Amino acid sequence: MNGNVLIRLIRARDWYAIVELESAAYAELGLSEGREVLESRAQISPETCLVLEIDGRAVGYLLALPYPAGRHPDLHKSESTAFASRNLHLHDLVVSRPLRGRGMAQRLLEHVAGTARALGYEQLSLVAVGDSERFWSARGFTVRPGAVTTGGYDSTAVYMSAPVPLHAPRSSSPYESG
Repeated sequence: MNGNVLIRLIRARDWYAIVELESAAYAELGLSEGREVLESRAQISPETCLVLEIDGRAVGYLLALPYPAGRHPDLHKSESTAFASRNLHLHDLVVSRPLRGRGMAQRLLEHVAGTARALGYEQLSLVAVGDSERFWSARGFTVRPGAVTTGGYDSTAVYMSAPVPLHAPRSSSPYESG
């Protein structure tokens, strides 16, 4: 795939691809959540949940939602509460295996950071799984000791956070970026 890259908001037709991508990334780790739970996260904050599309095909996604700093969603529970928080929790960032290492995750991260800045968020957080701590550390995230990583995560999961960059790149449209 060397075609047009687009980052946009999630549409209803994207969920089949998102569930496939999520399962491919997390099932082996025992962290796969299922469509209902994933959709509930996007319903809380649709403006911060994105699809990476190449040539009309969803090849990656990012789910982010406001969540109190130091806390994270339970993998086994659907979301029903929109928290009033200055912290935007990056719940999932997945790029299809053949496209990894090509800067696509970085593009998704930069896009959501720009959106977070525009919406007034002050901090980004996440739970690093599957030995991804190094990836996130290289992008300015630091481990927050004492943050409990229960709720379906194993003992190797690490809670991390970073301030929202002051100058995060952002497209002219808050919804599409090519």
